[in-house]
Amino acid sequence: MNFTAPDPTPSDGSYRAVLYQINVRQYAASGTLAAVQADLPRLKALGVDILWLMPLQPIGVLNRKGSLGSYYSIRDYTAVNPEFGTLADAKALVAAAQGLGFKVILDWVANHTAWDHAWATSHKDWYQLNAQGEIYPVTFNAGQPNEEHWDDVVALDYRSEGLRAAMIDAMRFWVADVGVDGFRCDVASLVPVDFWVRARRELEAVKPLFMLAESDAAVLHASGAFDVTYDWTLPDEVFKKIGRGEAGAPLLKAWLSRQPGAHPAQACRMRFTSNHDYNSWHGTDTELYGDARQALAVLTFTLPGMPLIYNGQEAGLSRRLAFFEKDLIDWRDAPQAAFYRRLIALKHRHPALAAPPHGGTLTLLPAVPEVVAFERRRGADVVRVAVNLSAQPQVWEGHALPAWGWEIA
Repeated sequence: MNFTAPDPTPSDGSYRAVLYQINVRQYAASGTLAAVQADLPRLKALGVDILWLMPLQPIGVLNRKGSLGSYYSIRDYTAVNPEFGTLADAKALVAAAQGLGFKVILDWVANHTAWDHAWATSHKDWYQLNAQGEIYPVTFNAGQPNEEHWDDVVALDYRSEGLRAAMIDAMRFWVADVGVDGFRCDVASLVPVDFWVRARRELEAVKPLFMLAESDAAVLHASGAFDVTYDWTLPDEVFKKIGRGEAGAPLLKAWLSRQPGAHPAQACRMRFTSNHDYNSWHGTDTELYGDARQALAVLTFTLPGMPLIYNGQEAGLSRRLAFFEKDLIDWRDAPQAAFYRRLIALKHRHPALAAPPHGGTLTLLPAVPEVVAFERRRGADVVRVAVNLSAQPQVWEGHALPAWGWEIA
């Protein structure tokens, strides 16, 4: 990764960073950037490093979903949604966050725009067109029983050089004028890889960037366009089954034995139990994982990769936040904050827990079937982790592990 993160001591400090996703609309009663800025000292005390802001731009009105619309229906790439504040507010938030040692990345929606984006009128040739030569909703699996439409957005066509140049110019605005440190790129694998390679090369003429892809495509690592990609297989194929009581530690051990799969051995993957999509469309941590939720969070911080916290998880977010309406997070007394602070401090403290390629490789350790145990070693730094992925007490190396308990040494 090409930036220096808040942990300045080792050269690999950036690889021990923790991501924190911010849903501005639901973050505070006002739903503004100023409210997020006011909360930066709390986030600093929590210990997170990289703030991921969901899209800040104005949302399309035509074919809008719900009363407020989707963040991912962009009407103007270089403006700020008045619901959140002004461009000056965005600049102030970024500057204040960076002053406290955070890096700030902006969610970037390059695959599609709102119907009422100016480009849809002035540059119709920049869009995918149907047989009648008309712009149409983003469509997946056309003609199949599982055909899916995103009715509030229309897809861009990256065969157009004009589009590519304009999109990079818009991204450059946020880097050069607003000061963001990089991007989380929405549905990144739906956009040609060569675009991302070019975008990163041109944008890094302004400043070094951190790039996170919402994709599990191995080519995005090989291309050098992205520092981190998503890993959906861990929560989808393992964590959810454990949470439903359909599986336990043997499934995770089998999953670990197959890693890194198609990805380069040193590819950095984002680990998570929740994000905006999971919370709103899949379920809360309690719905998805039940009593296993903390044990699984421990794994996201100790397995190789970069962990993510979705805003409100530290408050025990207990409901699915509405996606197209105002739906304030209930912060209460943040009952999970101490839990996450300990995990973040652990991540920062141990070189062995750094993300690939700097951290220690993972070695599975002998354990009873219900316990997954592993060691990560880098030089003299060794971290041993044992997690009981069952509802019954277990014993590991003579130590009692309560139901869904863990030991880190």
